[in-house]
Amino acid sequence: MKIFRIEELDMATNKFDQTRLLGRGGHGEVYKGIFSDKRVVAIKKSRIIIKREIEQFINEVAILSQIKHRNVVRLFGCCLETEVPLLVYEFISNGTLSDHLHAESNCCLSWDDRLRIALETARALAYLHTAAPVPVFHRDIKSSNIMLDETLRAKVSYFGASRSVSIDQSRITTAVQGTYGYLDPEYFYTSRLTDKSDVYSFGVILVELLTRETPHAFSKSSEEGTLVSYFSSLQRENRVVEMLDPQILRQGRNTQLEEVAELAEMCLRLKGKERPTMKEVEMRLEELSMLQKRHVHPWTEGSSAEEQGLLQLEGGTTTRQYSFEQELENSSSFPR
Repeated sequence: MKIFRIEELDMATNKFDQTRLLGRGGHGEVYKGIFSDKRVVAIKKSRIIIKREIEQFINEVAILSQIKHRNVVRLFGCCLETEVPLLVYEFISNGTLSDHLHAESNCCLSWDDRLRIALETARALAYLHTAAPVPVFHRDIKSSNIMLDETLRAKVSYFGASRSVSIDQSRITTAVQGTYGYLDPEYFYTSRLTDKSDVYSFGVILVELLTRETPHAFSKSSEEGTLVSYFSSLQRENRVVEMLDPQILRQGRNTQLEEVAELAEMCLRLKGKERPTMKEVEMRLEELSMLQKRHVHPWTEGSSAEEQGLLQLEGGTTTRQYSFEQELENSSSFPR
């Protein structure tokens, strides 16, 4: 990781000119920087100098300096010469997932795009939980913290609230941090942070991808409650199609939409121990993505005649004998 001089960053941003401003968030401003060798970067400048902001700056540097994954925003370096912390990231050109999903016009993301973005985000989180040099709980997964590059590849960003954990730790007690609408209720009430807290937040993102509704500004009447509670109630009543984005319904992937809705419901269970791990979520989305590319029904492809005998054919559709939840439980006994 490089330590940048303030002169380099001033020159790259034309002294942080407002024409270079990419966006503002709760923690500061992000500017587009162009170095003399034509490299383009994003430079985050904290808005105020308070102890918590400095702690988050140090935390983000410590975590991202150890992480290298194609679906995690890369940190190039930082500047230590200013009172206000400066972080230099790779430049991501296409905004956030939230920008695309909640645009006033029709969403430009097809269902195939949305499924792939979900898979890439799950890959990043599974890596953070199980394969990073030191396991990391993100603690603030939301659609505005998922960036999209020029090819719409997902990049998980913002690690200021994240926590590194030792390999032998499964949970830690900490002050609650996160965003309303995405925050794991079990973590909120107990202050015990686990990997399943990220799983809950990811489940909310799946609901966003399916419905284009925003968790913190759900458009239904107050009688329906929150986005998650309304989605879960419809899912239990097999009526979830009523709230799916019409744009993806027209694309004719109903079986796939149902599978993702079922996965979202599992991620959103109130008890963390009843949720799948991010690795299991990644595996399930990988399966759905691969089967879609091959245009094969997920419950008949590769089955022997005897296995297919366990399936029922009704009106030209295939239903499975086991629920996805049962299959997850069965798969947990297989070697990884």
